[in-house]
Amino acid sequence: PPAALLAALEGALPRRDLEGRRVVVTAGGTREPIDPVRYIGNYSSGKMGHALALAARQRGAQVSLVTTVAAPDHPGLEVQLVETAEEMLAALRPLLADADLLVMAAAVADFRPARREPAKIRREERERLVVELERNVDVLAELVRGQEHLFRLGFAAEDLDLDARARAKLERKGLDAIFANDISQPGIGLGADDNAGVLLFRDGSRAEFERMPKRMLAERLLDAVVPRLPPRRR
Repeated sequence: PPAALLAALEGALPRRDLEGRRVVVTAGGTREPIDPVRYIGNYSSGKMGHALALAARQRGAQVSLVTTVAAPDHPGLEVQLVETAEEMLAALRPLLADADLLVMAAAVADFRPARREPAKIRREERERLVVELERNVDVLAELVRGQEHLFRLGFAAEDLDLDARARAKLERKGLDAIFANDISQPGIGLGADDNAGVLLFRDGSRAEFERMPKRMLAERLLDAVVPRLPPRRR
């Protein structure tokens, strides 16, 4: 029947619901240097952020991806490579003035070495190495100030009290929505190909997502977020 054929065709065609929108995505784990050859980092692979950037681009958005790991080659995807939290913040600031959606999927280090040694630390010169850490710049908190035109989606990797901790982060950071996943569950932690979790919105609504490939989850997250974006600016 024509209706069934139309539905099949619509399912096969990519959504273009982000035409005329600008989306900024972050991905990967920041690297905070100890010396010229060592750093403090985390297990984030950038897969979730890259999947979201590709999904947004295929939906018609102009996408800027700020990432700490090599990004997939895709026509029209604007990529900036960074390493530290400070570099990520500096790269993001000029991108937000005309953005409609900020997706902070990057795992930004909470702490960094208080001192960066100018030369390589050599094992033969010491028996112990003590690295003092200090609180890192809060990239997300710095960015959301005065950005009422922007829908802000954050991420939370937790190992207990998933909803409560994610909700607290949403409020603390001034986000519009947050996706939280349980990193204690095998197969959906940092670096995995799959993901699962809960999407919480500022208005109290929530949506749960069972385990699926990150590329598929990226589409589901955009399905939930795009209808909530602010009206297009003229």
